[in-house]
Amino acid sequence: MAAVVVVGAGVGGLAAAARLAAAGHRVTVCEATDSVGGKLGWYERDGYGFDTGPSLLTMPEVFEDLFTATGGPLAAAVTLRRLDPIARYRFADGTTLDAHSDEVAFLAELDARLGAGAGEQWRRLDARAHRAWAASERPFLHNPVSLPALAGLAVRRPGALAAVAPGATLRGLGRRYLTDPRLRMMLDRYATYTGSDPRRAPAVLVTVPHAERRFGGWYIPGGLRLLGRAIAGRAAERGAVIRTGTPVAQITRTPGGRVDGVRLADGILLPADIVISGVDAARLYDGAPAERPGRRGARPLVDHPASRRRLRRLAPSLSGFVLLLALRGRTPGLAHHTVLFPADYDAEFDAVFGGRLPRDPTVYVAAPDDPVTAPPGDEAWFVLVNASPHTRPRSGDSGGDDGDSGGGLDWDRPGLVDAYARRILDLLAERGLDVRERLRWYRAISPADLARATGAPGGAIYGVSSNGPRSAFLRPRNRSPVPGLFLVGGSAHPGGGLPLVTLSAKIVSEMIGPA
Repeated sequence: MAAVVVVGAGVGGLAAAARLAAAGHRVTVCEATDSVGGKLGWYERDGYGFDTGPSLLTMPEVFEDLFTATGGPLAAAVTLRRLDPIARYRFADGTTLDAHSDEVAFLAELDARLGAGAGEQWRRLDARAHRAWAASERPFLHNPVSLPALAGLAVRRPGALAAVAPGATLRGLGRRYLTDPRLRMMLDRYATYTGSDPRRAPAVLVTVPHAERRFGGWYIPGGLRLLGRAIAGRAAERGAVIRTGTPVAQITRTPGGRVDGVRLADGILLPADIVISGVDAARLYDGAPAERPGRRGARPLVDHPASRRRLRRLAPSLSGFVLLLALRGRTPGLAHHTVLFPADYDAEFDAVFGGRLPRDPTVYVAAPDDPVTAPPGDEAWFVLVNASPHTRPRSGDSGGDDGDSGGGLDWDRPGLVDAYARRILDLLAERGLDVRERLRWYRAISPADLARATGAPGGAIYGVSSNGPRSAFLRPRNRSPVPGLFLVGGSAHPGGGLPLVTLSAKIVSEMIGPA
C-alpha cells in the first residue's frame, strides 16, 4: 500500500483517487478551493443555475468504465440524457442544420440543407476518421505516448500510421474531402475542442467529430457539475480522503530527488510515496504570474528546470469568454446547443491566436431544458466565444484599443469585459437570437476570471494547444521526470476534455498499479 497525495480535485485528480483507492492505496486529495470538480463549475443566482464549464458529455463509456472499475455502474451515480440534435448550426448565409444523433438522419439533413452530395462527402470523411480512430484510440488515448510507440506502430501497422496522417492538418484533410465551405467550417470547429487552430492542428483530430457521432452527445439533468460530485463520492466511498480548502504550496523531495510528500500553504507536511498533480502543468513546473503589478506570483510546486523550459516553448490553448444570461420567457424551438458561425472563420482564429479581440466570433449557446436551470417559464443560457488567454500587460504598456498586450489580452483592463459582453449580445441579435429585451441580468466570465477560478494559467482551457504535427508528443507526459510524480488532467497526455482527462487518470493508475 502506497501513501498517495493528489493535488487538485478536478475530474482527473478525482478519477485517479477513485481508481487508486479502489486498488488499495491510501489516498488523500488536496484541493485549494472549497468545491470539487475543477472546471465543472456551477453558478446560481435568483433561481437561475448555470454549468460554467463543460456543457456536453461525450464518450460515456469512459465514465462507465471508471465507475464499474471502482465499485458500481455509472447509472447508479448520475443520469445521462442523449441529445438529438447534438447541436444546431447556423451559418452567415442563413442556412441552419441539425446535427442529428442518428447517422442516417444527419447525412440526409446535410443533403437537404447543403445540397445533394454533402452527406456523401461527410460520410467519406467519417470513414477516414474511423480508420484514424481505430489506429489511434488504443495506442494513444489509453496508453502513455512516446515517439518510440509511434515508430512501433509504423512498423507493425503501416496502414494505421497512414490513417493517422502525421504531418497533415485538420484544415488540409477537410479541404481534401469537403467542397462546401459550410461543411469545412463545421469540421474546423472541432479543432477548438482542443483549444487549437484548425490550420495548424493535426489531422488526427478528425476523430473528434467521429467519436461525438459514434458515441453521442449527452447531458446530465441537474448539470454536468453532478459528474464531478459523483466521482468525488465514489473516491470517498473507496476510502480516499478529500480535503477542500487545502492549497498545496510545494511538492517535497528527498535529497536524491524523489518525491516524499507535499507542504501545504499553512506549513503542514503530508508525507507521500507518490504524488499525482492534477493542476495545470504550467502551474506545476513554472508557477503562476502575479495577478497584479507589485505582487508576487506563485512559485512552482516542483523545481524541474528542463520541464519548465520545455513548457515555455509551447503555445497555450485558446481560452473562452463566457456570458451567463438570465432570460425572461422561452425561445420556441431552441436546441440544447446552438452554434452561430461568422462569415470569416479565419479572421477569428487570426485574432484569437494573435492576441487580439475577435469582432465577429463564432457564438456557442447552451440552453438546457432542465428545471434546475431557471424559474418556470424562463431560460438560462451559457454563451461562449473563443478568446485569447489573459496576459497581464508589460510594465509601462497600457495595451492597444482591444486590450492587446504583447501577444495576449489583458482581460482586467477597465471596461473591456462589459464592452465585449455588449458586443456579444449584439452579435446574438444580428444572428437571429435577440434576447436584449428579455435579459434580467448577465454575468461575464473572462479568461482572467477563469485563470483565477481554475488555476489554469491565463485561463487557457486545455493547457497547451494541439497546434503543430508533433503536438501530441510535446504535451507533458503522465510520468514526470521527477521520480514518484505523475500528471493527470487536461494539460497532460492525452489532452483536454472530460473523456481524455478521465483517461489520463486511468493511464496513471495503471502505471502505479495495485497496492
